[in-house]
Amino acid sequence: MNRFTISLDEQLARQFEMLIAQKRYTSRSEAVRDLIRYGLGRAGLRGMQFDAVVSSCIASVSYVYDTREGALVTRLQALRHAHHGMVTACNQTPLDLGSCLECVVLRGSIAAVHDVADQLMSMRGVRHGQANVVALTDGAAMPAHAHPPVPTHSHLTPLN
Repeated sequence: MNRFTISLDEQLARQFEMLIAQKRYTSRSEAVRDLIRYGLGRAGLRGMQFDAVVSSCIASVSYVYDTREGALVTRLQALRHAHHGMVTACNQTPLDLGSCLECVVLRGSIAAVHDVADQLMSMRGVRHGQANVVALTDGAAMPAHAHPPVPTHSHLTPLN
């Protein structure tokens, strides 16, 4: 059994204790183990074997951050710009005077999308991060075709 120590601010610690009571966990350790399992399950596309040819994925990555932390805002923006070929959309919604919900849509290989999503959500100061990843197939069910004035191309289709 491995042991580790974590530090929580008072509000988050109180919320965690309420979760433990609500879900009737017998210990903090069991609650943390379940949260880790949940996180690993959310990362489910990594290493999965697919019946269809999966060429890439698309993901909606959402997180809340403090806009008053100028260095954090700069780091988030720099990361999005460093991966501008993968970022297809970015929407920011102010929540209060200092909190902002940001939703970034990423498109690319499964590994690359997970990597950028993890970097966004794990930055110090980012809270409530979540990624919804959808595998895309090469659209073999739909033959390549043209949409004038777009040249012949194929479609990427969400994996059912």
